[in-house]
Amino acid sequence: MPAFSYIAINELGVKKKGILSADSEREARKMIKEIHLTPLKVSESKNTGKKLKVKNKDIVVMTRQLSILLDANTPIVDTLEITASQLKNKNLIYVIFNLKEDIVQGKRLGNSMKKFPEVFSSTYISMVSAGDSSGNLDVVFSKLADYLEETASIRQKVTSAMTYPLILIGFSIIVIVSLLTFVLPQVINQFVKAGADLPFITKLLLGISNNIVLIISICLLVWIAIYYLYKNYIKNKNNKIKAHKKMLKIPFVGNFLLNSELERFASTMELLLASGSNLDIALDESTKVFNNKYLGNIITNSNNDVREGKDFINTLKKYNIFPDIFIQLVSSGYRSGNLITMFNKVSHFMKSEIEKKRSIFLSLLEPAVIIIMGGFVLLIVLAILIPIMQMNTLAI
Repeated sequence: MPAFSYIAINELGVKKKGILSADSEREARKMIKEIHLTPLKVSESKNTGKKLKVKNKDIVVMTRQLSILLDANTPIVDTLEITASQLKNKNLIYVIFNLKEDIVQGKRLGNSMKKFPEVFSSTYISMVSAGDSSGNLDVVFSKLADYLEETASIRQKVTSAMTYPLILIGFSIIVIVSLLTFVLPQVINQFVKAGADLPFITKLLLGISNNIVLIISICLLVWIAIYYLYKNYIKNKNNKIKAHKKMLKIPFVGNFLLNSELERFASTMELLLASGSNLDIALDESTKVFNNKYLGNIITNSNNDVREGKDFINTLKKYNIFPDIFIQLVSSGYRSGNLITMFNKVSHFMKSEIEKKRSIFLSLLEPAVIIIMGGFVLLIVLAILIPIMQMNTLAI
């Protein structure tokens, strides 16, 4: 049953927009009239799964609504219909109507979701498929909603931790460049006209001021060159793994990235194992959540050990990259057969570590940037004051 988008007016003449599912345009117009609207334009949605763009927050809202309705024992077809009526994102509404139509035709929900790879991640689809097979879709969607909300929260914290210093540093650079470009030359020119002998620090800053455009251009060109060289370098899979390994060794930042990657991995593993997935399948799906390919490669190697019947903990220990608490908890859960609980503990521990390091990072960064910026401003002030003091001395 295709989806139709429409524009209609109500009894007061107010325009209304929406999407509904119908067998034909004629039936769609009839359904619109049944809800006391006069259709002005009705057209079939021609979206395709590959071109859909849906924000993560819309997926979270949809998942939460599905979990609430399924928990209330609402049939899956009605659940999808009600959820579609409450959403505003047209692309997501189109997707839900397609899922509903597939289910009416007897298809599995998880298999139907595979038609929309840019909307639903492989982890999402695996979870839904497992829940559909076990008859626990309500539980699965509830856990998925929690997982997506927590993931979004962690991502926001990581982004804010990276964004704030960039804004602070960027603003400081703008202030310093403005002082060098507009303030310093005008003041120094007065000393030059007066015939004053400029000190070294003043000449240095004046030289920087006169060539500020050239300096900024060179810096930008160097940055662009490094960026494209790096992109070309990581086209090779092995080089990308090596580069991502070095990222984890960057002081403080590397540890922060490691914790955020492990938190996402642990949350995904807990979710998949709780849904009934086998350990090897869960590990295979969880490798896809890593942005750092070096860590993803380690988990892939560990998964190979699982499939060969070996202890995958030994592989994790061999790389000496994971925190001791991570190894201890996962090892304990593996040997006791309680991996779900242990991955939950790992996730909570990593969240606390991320928040702790984020707070420390931001608390140290602000005074550091202020000190550096103050140092540059002090140099500019000295470059102006020293000639004034020299002129006063000569006058005496």
